[in-house]
Amino acid sequence: MANWDWQVFCKDTISGEVSGRCFGSGGDITYLDWILSAWGWTLMVALSALVVALLVGSLMGILRTVPSKGLSFLGNAWTELFRNVPLLVQIVLWYHVIPSLLPPLKNVPSFVLVVLALGFFTSARIAEQVKAGIQSLPKGQRYAGLAMGLTLPQTYRFVLLPMAFRIVIPPLTSESMNIIKNSSVAFAVSIAELTQFAMQAQEETSRGIEIYLAVTGLYFISAFAINRIAKVIEGRMQVPGLIGGGK
Repeated sequence: MANWDWQVFCKDTISGEVSGRCFGSGGDITYLDWILSAWGWTLMVALSALVVALLVGSLMGILRTVPSKGLSFLGNAWTELFRNVPLLVQIVLWYHVIPSLLPPLKNVPSFVLVVLALGFFTSARIAEQVKAGIQSLPKGQRYAGLAMGLTLPQTYRFVLLPMAFRIVIPPLTSESMNIIKNSSVAFAVSIAELTQFAMQAQEETSRGIEIYLAVTGLYFISAFAINRIAKVIEGRMQVPGLIGGGK
């Protein structure tokens, strides 16, 4: 441990000299500046992809439960496609292959393509959870909504979904944490996030222990923060008497 050099984060990324301050000044960038910027990119990728995953995954999960063969087939096909192809392969496809098939995508920033790939991959997992949440409800609730004169979309909106989403909050917490960790594959298309920072900074400084420990700590802080926020939301939205709800 005596050989560790935590001053590496105060070094200038160009000269390699220790800066008077750990934060660069006058246009200089230290490794601390760099790792904080990479952390910001990691959070932007993860949170943007989470929004995409929640919207698309919820829609596909709902489609898988509706009494329409066409719509349920669409939801099932989407889920199986994006769930059974490795995430790294999907990112490479979005970055290298799909723009060749759809030329307008060549002008789309790599950040957007990574967000779509990670969001769609996670949406398949969320779709499975939303489907399970809806199907866990008593069938009588759907029939009661229809018997009261509600249309099927209204029954989903006002009767089924409010209960189902409360049930699936715990697994959604896990997916929110996973998406932080899965964002590390963005290095494959040169997004300046934490994993890419770690690989480049380690090569430049030869201080792999310090670099990777710092990156690990930031991943842990990010995932832990999301876990705590989700736990608060889960506690506020528990359904009394239903799957761990309060009394």
